[in-house]
Amino acid sequence: MNTLAPQAQALHDLSAHELLSAYGNRSLSPVEVMRELLDHVQRWEPALGATYLLRPEAALTQARESEARWLRGQPLGLIDGVPATVKDNIATRGDPTPLGTAAMPLVAAPQDAPAAARLREAGAILFAKTTMPDYGMLSSGLSSLHGNTFNPWDLGKTPGGSSAGAGAAAAAGYGPLHVGTDIGGSIRLPAGWCGVFGLKPSLGRVPIDPPYTGRCAGPMTRSVADAALMMQVLSRPDARDSMSLPAHGIDWSGFDMDPAQVRGLRIGLLLEAGCGLPVHPRVRAAVEQAAGWLETAGAHVEHLRPWLTPQMLDGLDQFWRMRSHMDLQALSASQRDAVLPFIRDWAGSASSLTPMQLYTASQQSHLVRVATVQATTAFDYVLSPVAPITAFAAQIPCPTNDPLRPLEHIGFTVPYNMSEQPAASVPCSHDGALPIGVQVAGRRFDDLGVLRLSRVLEQLRPPLPAWPMPASATPA
Repeated sequence: MNTLAPQAQALHDLSAHELLSAYGNRSLSPVEVMRELLDHVQRWEPALGATYLLRPEAALTQARESEARWLRGQPLGLIDGVPATVKDNIATRGDPTPLGTAAMPLVAAPQDAPAAARLREAGAILFAKTTMPDYGMLSSGLSSLHGNTFNPWDLGKTPGGSSAGAGAAAAAGYGPLHVGTDIGGSIRLPAGWCGVFGLKPSLGRVPIDPPYTGRCAGPMTRSVADAALMMQVLSRPDARDSMSLPAHGIDWSGFDMDPAQVRGLRIGLLLEAGCGLPVHPRVRAAVEQAAGWLETAGAHVEHLRPWLTPQMLDGLDQFWRMRSHMDLQALSASQRDAVLPFIRDWAGSASSLTPMQLYTASQQSHLVRVATVQATTAFDYVLSPVAPITAFAAQIPCPTNDPLRPLEHIGFTVPYNMSEQPAASVPCSHDGALPIGVQVAGRRFDDLGVLRLSRVLEQLRPPLPAWPMPASATPA
């Protein structure tokens, strides 16, 4: 295949839909796309620190195989030849899955986890995995194994976490498709702070292995359109996930909602989480502005009172501390010493919990679930901040830098993990150089509806700044 004309955009900035169209009319080859993308990644790395197991030769081999299929007119699947990444904790056959920590032995995984398997089956080029903090238990890019991951908009800031590398990679143009995971905000927080779109689906919509309460895998992309395309691939049921949802025949291609269709929708507007850090005025203004766009288009917007309590958030924190404490106790002393000190201090603090405290903590996830469903059931969708603040300093593990107050920023995101409702981060504004995401949450199982309302916000928002570029690159 040969490029017929100079590209108006750099190849690494093309969406999955644009790449597939170009492959189909033979104006682009997966090989030339992959070569340009690898050059672009090398201009960013290692300053960005977003990748793990970046393998250029293996990527080019996959690209040549894809090119041959397109030349025969027989693409393997829906995203054949499109570059993609998966997070460190999503197993890929033959590779270690260290969960972001130097404490884990580097043992080859025997098979692909569901998300990786679905991408391969559809022909995606899995050219790298992306970084995460130790055990995914930080909302930053700090890792005892990977070092640190930075925000491409400002290398002094964090991309967020725990899908740190995925958020940074999507914003920096490491191809169009990335998969993150989320148990309390780990897709939406980095999506919001990196200015990309991220969807935490309904629990079980995208199967994961191993499954866990509240834990989801989902797309992180530069557009709703590419996320909807990924959902066609990722949402197939898989028996390895005991909470995997059955196939529902969702028409993911119907994501492109006209703004006129919001007329009559009931939108809840949540501006306070009920606990945690106060909302920064510019974050609040961005969410109010997004609600105003929908109201002007005909939606009914009603303010919501917060329902999350400090006891609920503390209980989630204490339960996760104990879970991590037990995981660390199963390690040898030398392995524990290799874990990020902040994580050791955080998990170790659970050792003093009494049985009664632990039981009370364990019940909070259910109480959050009940409260969230009750608070949101009267609305079609709920708008809120993704996080109360914009991206914080890259060198600290969480906004408070305090292992006894590590979750003060997840009050808007974690309720939907417990309630199993879909929620997305949509880039809607910038605070200077830093993006601000607005969260769209829907009723359980209405993943397509969340995509559709997110698409409306994409259309109503003003133009956003151009994507960041590596220091070594110059504009074309």
